[in-house]
Amino acid sequence: MVAASLIFALTAAFAQSAPSDTTLTANPVFEKNCAKCHGKTAEGRHFGGPSLVSDKVATISADDLRNIVTNGKGHMPKYRGKLTKEEIDTLVDQVKALNKR
Repeated sequence: MVAASLIFALTAAFAQSAPSDTTLTANPVFEKNCAKCHGKTAEGRHFGGPSLVSDKVATISADDLRNIVTNGKGHMPKYRGKLTKEEIDTLVDQVKALNKR
């Protein structure tokens, strides 16, 4: 009976845990829309998009990143109307988190 209670408690604890992989590169929106240019690891591609893991990106504000994703810049296409505000906000948050490591 004690073992059954322990198993139930552990199962309930793990069921309430948030997904452990909430990184940019695991985000399906990134995989579908960004990885082709910025690489599957977000470290850039030769003749493609720049690395999203860099000192330069780390210094860009979240608002500026959001503006770039929304409106495009240079070769970067605009994603206004293609992604929701929430999807863009999540991408920006995940890019910022990548650069805090």
